[in-house]
Amino acid sequence: MNVAAFALEKVSSRRDTRHHDAKGRSMYALANPANFMRLSGRVLPWLAALSAATLAVGLYLGFASPADYQQGETAKIMFVHVPAAWIASLAYAAMAASALGTLVWRHPLAEAAQKAVVPLGAAFAFVCLVTGSLWGKPMWGTYWVWDARLTSMLVLFITYLGLLALWHTIEEPGRAARAASVLTLVGAINLPIVKFSVDWWNTLHQGSIFRMTGSTVDRSILVPLLVMAVGFTLLFATLHIASIRNEILRRRVRRLMLAAAADREPAARLAPSDGLATEAALS
Repeated sequence: MNVAAFALEKVSSRRDTRHHDAKGRSMYALANPANFMRLSGRVLPWLAALSAATLAVGLYLGFASPADYQQGETAKIMFVHVPAAWIASLAYAAMAASALGTLVWRHPLAEAAQKAVVPLGAAFAFVCLVTGSLWGKPMWGTYWVWDARLTSMLVLFITYLGLLALWHTIEEPGRAARAASVLTLVGAINLPIVKFSVDWWNTLHQGSIFRMTGSTVDRSILVPLLVMAVGFTLLFATLHIASIRNEILRRRVRRLMLAAAADREPAARLAPSDGLATEAALS
């Protein structure tokens, strides 16, 4: 009985090992830049159409929703402001995950994903700040107050701008990716501050609409808001995938240009740099 049990255990162990190996290979294949380009090329048009349709439905429901009994039609700015704030934070979380992949595994696709998300996050953070100011003027009597939520979102926006400048300042992609990864992970400490600032401090900004006891807004407001949040998420996914594709193509072009320059100057042929090796992996 002991021998039979041992044999069954060995067979089961081998099956589990093969299963995990196959799963690991499939994940690696998906993360391969060439496979990513093929798969994303098929998915991107459908994702773009779905995001456009969802945003159209969300905007229709938002405009058709009743005016707030206190803030009137001005409150409908929330249908853009709240999803933009959500995506600004989501984009930074995605960038932090990519930064971790860059530092730990040195994966070229993680570098491309990390760089591609920076301008998108900055754009959504900017939309959040602008719509928040327009919403705050009739409510607070001013476009800006040094509120904890507003200030932490401004810090997030400035962090995006700093990362954008860093990526364009360091020419060598490998060094730029590592420096940006460190700054990204340090800046990630601001994410919980953005989320919980209205709970930790007394602020003018309204609290979260989602609590343990349920939603704090009426269904007529909640449904359009959720649809717009889904639409913004799909839009971000569409733009991010398209930006990653552009970054991969840009690095391929740069690698070809460097190779052509090396062919014209045989004496200058040296071992490939870290950045060139990264671009070679993306080809």
